[in-house]
Amino acid sequence: MAAVQKIEEYRSGLSVTHLRELAQRTESRKEDRRALTVRKAREDVGRYYHVESIIGEGGYGVVFSAVHRNTGLRVAVKRVAPFEHHLLAVRTLRELRLLKFFHDNDACDNVIRLVDVVIPGDRATYQDVYLVQEMMDTDLYRVLRTQALSFDHSQYFTYQILRGLKPIHSAGVVHRDIKPSNLLVNANCDLKICDFGLARDLTVRPPGSSDMQLTEYVATRWYRAPEIMLSSRTYTKAVDVWSVGCTLYEMLAGQPLFPGKDYHHQMTLILSVLGTDSVDSMACLCAERAIDYVHSLPHFPKKPFRSLLPNAHPDVIDFLEHTVCMDPRQRMSVEECLRHPFVAPYHDPHDEPAAPTLDPCVICFDTKDPASIDAHRHALWDDAQLYRLPACRV
Repeated sequence: MAAVQKIEEYRSGLSVTHLRELAQRTESRKEDRRALTVRKAREDVGRYYHVESIIGEGGYGVVFSAVHRNTGLRVAVKRVAPFEHHLLAVRTLRELRLLKFFHDNDACDNVIRLVDVVIPGDRATYQDVYLVQEMMDTDLYRVLRTQALSFDHSQYFTYQILRGLKPIHSAGVVHRDIKPSNLLVNANCDLKICDFGLARDLTVRPPGSSDMQLTEYVATRWYRAPEIMLSSRTYTKAVDVWSVGCTLYEMLAGQPLFPGKDYHHQMTLILSVLGTDSVDSMACLCAERAIDYVHSLPHFPKKPFRSLLPNAHPDVIDFLEHTVCMDPRQRMSVEECLRHPFVAPYHDPHDEPAAPTLDPCVICFDTKDPASIDAHRHALWDDAQLYRLPACRV
């Protein structure tokens, strides 16, 4: 028996050692890939920027910390490979044009500022686009992974989100992807909205679409408004307001309000708080089969936000009730949110700029035709040449 036990221990030891070696080799390969990625970025933008290291990675691309060689300005450089799929090309062009629009109109310092655009290669064959943005220390997602925020911090961050959304909405644009990871912050508690790849103009119907449907709506499920989940025939600026309410709750509770694992779980979580009956008020906005699906689920009574946040200030509860509500027509607008008592200490109507209405043609593209990718390639190149700022080209 002792011999058998020793053999088992030996096998176990070999297994652990083997697994450790595999993990080390995997990590080594990751480090090699990261080193190659940094090296390529240095080759592509090194004439203007000293690329230091990778500070973020995701489906959108890779983000590097960098320093402008002639001015010493610290920046974040986002590398995107937009031509792997035509939708990526659309989103990159959309983000570039929107950031330029808000920059040109000096709309708001709560929207991330695009400093420069660098495209290595020639107009016909280039593969990568480097979007150079002002540097922020981190994002709200990373902050919330470690702690819930105080009332004061939650209040100030919420105000800044709303202040950033005001020019976006006044331009006739809906962001569609407000979530903690798209809210950049720094050590001074300044907050800036980023990632406009999913943003859309609300004043026209996109080419190839019979209605203003979210044909490419893939924003993070946890912050997605219920009318999107229920196949609403249209969407409005209220989808952003829902996301603001969900983000506020997460700041105070230290955990997401609706962390759904899939569509069914997400819808169940929403109904478990807002109640099944709340869907009836918006039935006319949604697909019939979606309403039938809701009624096939167990019946949930409404759960007051006070029971979820028993120690929250009354103004917080009221704000949540008027942002995280099922019917988008019942949600406050961003302007109404800015006037809400919850953010009253910061509200200043003379220092909350709006933006002019955006020409719909600026970001209205055909998102269904893969053959349009060459047109988007040329448009990105041409826009980038116009965006070269003198301060970054000295």
